[in-house]
Amino acid sequence: VQLVESGGGLVQAGGSLRLACVVSGTTFSASVMGWSRQAPGKERALVAAIVPGGSTYEANDRFTISRDDARNTLYLELGSLQSDDTAVYYCAAGAPDKRPYEIGPGVPEGEMFDYWGQGTQVTVSS
Repeated sequence: VQLVESGGGLVQAGGSLRLACVVSGTTFSASVMGWSRQAPGKERALVAAIVPGGSTYEANDRFTISRDDARNTLYLELGSLQSDDTAVYYCAAGAPDKRPYEIGPGVPEGEMFDYWGQGTQVTVSS
């Protein structure tokens, strides 16, 4: 299974970015997908998640997660970026047909996701 993120970079505060994650080697359409981020000196934290069928969790209203099952691609729109959004953003996928009881920050990562990408750096300058 491969997850390849793209779209990170350096952006000024108030700007926006669109991250993408192309997935191969698994049945994307049957997988719970998500984005987590890890800032320097902090633990990795869930940013957004989406289940097959489209129900979502998003950490705040500046972030929007979406999926294109025809393209095996997951997206994360980041808006009104702030300096504390600076982090490495990781794409994650659950095994096909794995269905956690719920998705969200209180759910252990291992109950939602089995595969991870290498991450893409987002740096917000103030």
